[in-house]
Amino acid sequence: MVRPQQLIHPQRPPAPIRPAATVLLMRDTPTGPEVLMTRRSATASFAPNAYVFPGGAIDAADAHAHKLSTRRPTQTDTALTQALAAMRECHEELGILLARRADGTWAGQADADAIDRSGDFYTQVAQQGLTLAGADVCLLAHWTTDPDLPRRFDVPFLVARMPADQTPVADNAEQFEPTWVSPAHALAEHAAGRFFMVYPTVRTLERLQTFATVQAVLDACVSEHPLISSCPRAGLMGGKESRHMEHEPPYGELLLVCPDGQLLHPLDWDPTRPVSLLKNVQRLTAPNPGVMTGPGTNSYIVGDPATGHVVIDPGPDDAEHLERLWRAAGGHIAAIVCTHSHPDHSPGARRLQAMCGHSHHPLPPVLGLSSAPTARANSQFSPDRELTNGELLSLTHQSLGADLSHNLKVIHTPGHAANHVCLVLLEDGLLFSGDHILNGSTTVIDPPDGNMADYIDSLDALDTACVAHDIQFILPAHGYALANARDAIATLKRHRLAREAKVLAAMQALPDGTHADWVRHAYQDVPERLWPVAERSLSAHVQRIQSLGLA
Repeated sequence: MVRPQQLIHPQRPPAPIRPAATVLLMRDTPTGPEVLMTRRSATASFAPNAYVFPGGAIDAADAHAHKLSTRRPTQTDTALTQALAAMRECHEELGILLARRADGTWAGQADADAIDRSGDFYTQVAQQGLTLAGADVCLLAHWTTDPDLPRRFDVPFLVARMPADQTPVADNAEQFEPTWVSPAHALAEHAAGRFFMVYPTVRTLERLQTFATVQAVLDACVSEHPLISSCPRAGLMGGKESRHMEHEPPYGELLLVCPDGQLLHPLDWDPTRPVSLLKNVQRLTAPNPGVMTGPGTNSYIVGDPATGHVVIDPGPDDAEHLERLWRAAGGHIAAIVCTHSHPDHSPGARRLQAMCGHSHHPLPPVLGLSSAPTARANSQFSPDRELTNGELLSLTHQSLGADLSHNLKVIHTPGHAANHVCLVLLEDGLLFSGDHILNGSTTVIDPPDGNMADYIDSLDALDTACVAHDIQFILPAHGYALANARDAIATLKRHRLAREAKVLAAMQALPDGTHADWVRHAYQDVPERLWPVAERSLSAHVQRIQSLGLA
């Protein structure tokens, strides 16, 4: 786990979370499904003037009204309480009653009007002999309000079919202007600035617009598991708020830098300045963006002024980038480590080393593994000293009677390149993954220096290291930091094996085919312009398949 004293920003407790529930009432139209939305009051304490779905806080009475409702066999007590709260709020705000009469037919307008919105909802439902339709209210999404916001809620977004014989009428106190709208139209109006919605509403509608009918939505909810489950986090992009869900590339980095959710961390890719991830970890991205490098090669600076620094992956031989690296380390560089010898990682090592000769500190050694005979001509590399698997690179300083240490453990991870290594910052549970694990894409395995069998074995080795050293975050050579390290590794391994299954299927379907033929079948989900690159990894998969005797 990250040492609290290495966090950049003083932590503060997020606002407490309040349980609430909301319901998406939907109907079918000739042009597709529509959802009922209302505009919140301009004086509302949360999301004023925003278009929302009806709903509100869960009351104690909701948990005691189960006997007044139907329920699905798989519907938990908590889920039924949430459904009851959403149905109660739906009637209070819009006069819509999700209930059935004694004969099983849906409640109509007269039934809804007979219940006074300002009175006790459940008492009146019982007096009218109605049964609330909890079994017909399904879980679509689950949102927890972002940690940076002053008012926070834990909110299931439920979904139900709108009763055919009822008309919504806003209470004109909390909600105004009931509006039927298709998800696509609501999103278009929001983008044009005419239909303001908060982030969870937008993302829920984006998911909802993929369905052709209301029944398709309800069918997708039968598992009782939400299609979306998220507690978004926010950073700064171009100086403006930028919110992200767990599956999006910036999320892990926001969790690393601001674990309490403060809106402070810049997400812009700016090669002119280092970005502090922790007090003892900086990232400077080289100005070499591209198809293969993403936003550029990440150079990491680990350490502090007292201990000196280790620079991981100095990047290409770019004088300005290396000057910025040297300055970010205050000229105090104890070692330069190249995770592997590819031309976007190692060529800058010697120039950076020479720059350190002008300081009063010893000249830092260039460390790594020599490129193998299988490496391409532009990937030749010889370090000053060969790293060994499992060795420690230690930065230590005796300060005020306490040792301040940053220990990097070396793990040999062949696969992307024969001489590839990863590093673990033991005190903070950080894995510097080089090109073995990237954020936003999978790395290319290019034989003969790349080897798919070695790559997958190395993923297993990294997973073992995560358990041994409580690694939570991965810092890749391209892209933002990743959270939930073991999950990220497991996802990557599943992806590789699933791709390999497609390659095997292509080989079996076209036994006389070429690699180019197999790419067209196995990489149909990849843009055609990337197939020449994909063919390299396909070759690695073919080698592994043949070595396992599967072909």
